[in-house]
Amino acid sequence: MASRKQAFIGGMKAGIPIALGYFAVSFTFGMMAVQAGLTVWQSTLISLTNLTSAGQFASLSIITAGGSLVELALNQFVINLRYMLMSFSVSQKLDRRYPFFHKFFVAFGITDEIYGASASRPGKNSPWYHYGAMALAIPGWTIGTLVGAAAGEILPAIVMSALSVAIYGMFLAIIIPPAKKNHFLWIVILSAMALGAIFKYVPGLNKISSGFVIIIITVLVSALAAIIRPIREEDGHAD
Repeated sequence: MASRKQAFIGGMKAGIPIALGYFAVSFTFGMMAVQAGLTVWQSTLISLTNLTSAGQFASLSIITAGGSLVELALNQFVINLRYMLMSFSVSQKLDRRYPFFHKFFVAFGITDEIYGASASRPGKNSPWYHYGAMALAIPGWTIGTLVGAAAGEILPAIVMSALSVAIYGMFLAIIIPPAKKNHFLWIVILSAMALGAIFKYVPGLNKISSGFVIIIITVLVSALAAIIRPIREEDGHAD
């Protein structure tokens, strides 16, 4: 197991592309939040304390429509429930020699991209790896929101739409390298994509909220992958 310093630096290296992608996407959120009636500092505080792109964008429509706090809370719970599953998964990969409280801090900083970076590492993880990634990812998301909110309506809408594409490139940068080393990951990735298409286009299924769709796909694909190709506890590699 690497030292705390080595693990932290490794996490920071993984956090560089994540922070850059977050800056571009949260820039868009900042502009949209101001247009929805929030102040610059309210928008920035939301990003600092939530760290959830889908949840934050979804909340804007409720805020704009004057929805209740209960509705807003339920909306965030459903959309962000996947982070609970990710936190459970990551907690199993943390080295058990570290105190239990580290799991709470690591769980706070769990995002899709940080989870992907952590899950792609073989063997046990140090919480300091997560702290290194969070040290760049959280400021990247928060500062991007601050700059975007301050920019207001200066930039045209077509520029903001182009910036939002950056997050898809970030996802590809996370999943392609480990998939090259383990071809079974391609089956997992393509299966998740196929299920996503089914839930989007099949009548009836396309009525399910995006939050529940993500949860269903995550549980189904991860469960099947665990049954077909379980990971050996002693070295963290799939059989």
